[in-house]
Amino acid sequence: MSSQTTLKLDNTSFDFQHYFSKPVLKPVFVSSLGALFSDDCLEFLPLLKDEVIDTVFADPPFNLGKEYGENCNDLRPDAEYINWCKEWLRECIRTIKPGGSFFLYNLPKWNVLLGAYLTELGMEFRHWIAVEISASLPIPGRLHPSHYSLLYYTKGKPTTFRRIRTPIQTCRHCGGEVKDYGGHRDAMNPRGVTLKDVWTDIPPVRHWKFKSKDRRANALSTKLLDRVIEMSTIPGNLVLDPFGGSGTTFAVCEKKNRRWLGTEIDFAPQIAERLESGDIKQHQNSDFVEVS
Repeated sequence: MSSQTTLKLDNTSFDFQHYFSKPVLKPVFVSSLGALFSDDCLEFLPLLKDEVIDTVFADPPFNLGKEYGENCNDLRPDAEYINWCKEWLRECIRTIKPGGSFFLYNLPKWNVLLGAYLTELGMEFRHWIAVEISASLPIPGRLHPSHYSLLYYTKGKPTTFRRIRTPIQTCRHCGGEVKDYGGHRDAMNPRGVTLKDVWTDIPPVRHWKFKSKDRRANALSTKLLDRVIEMSTIPGNLVLDPFGGSGTTFAVCEKKNRRWLGTEIDFAPQIAERLESGDIKQHQNSDFVEVS
């Protein structure tokens, strides 16, 4: 691992060395909950011990030819891209505890193949979550692509699965409820309806107040990570993100009191600056999490 500079390190810092099989060099950022490294995930992941992570969230490049940083190749031949994904998937699964969770955010085209591979690795399928975001124009001869895929797998029976309820939908004009729920509205839970596997309420990250000025690629909404983390972990659990991107996962972990580890191949210093300054803005979220 290359030499790096620690931006934040004090007596209350996270003991990240505990989770590695050998001593590692200093991260670019350390808080009381987590540590961020500036490395290729294929160099970082093999250094982690077996079965130490509670939840992994992975949002890799989608192989669309986008410009990220100088160290990222986002235009590989299809077979090469799949083989690359399988490399880091094997390492991620190795690090997950029995009962831990794995979430993979990608295009349906890739997640069909990668989901099958996760099954080969012995992971248990939980859900294909469709995250509705219309990110392109209609394509001649095809349906209009309007969702990303969020795969949810666990290593056996999940240790943690917390029910999330979403607010009962109302009309933004008149304020009235949109559905009558088959005449059974009075019998429904007043805290909302059980979260479905089709998410139509994740806002796209377009405004610059939610994005890094130095990283022009798309960023994820904190609302999506809120759900992933609240669903699969409890405070104090350890979350791993091998593709740090804009730092959304780490900001949500800091807010939700989860420990975290992460790496980012090109933009770790920018993530560190955003975490230091509190620059990663949180989207409004009215979810209700049932805590047993």
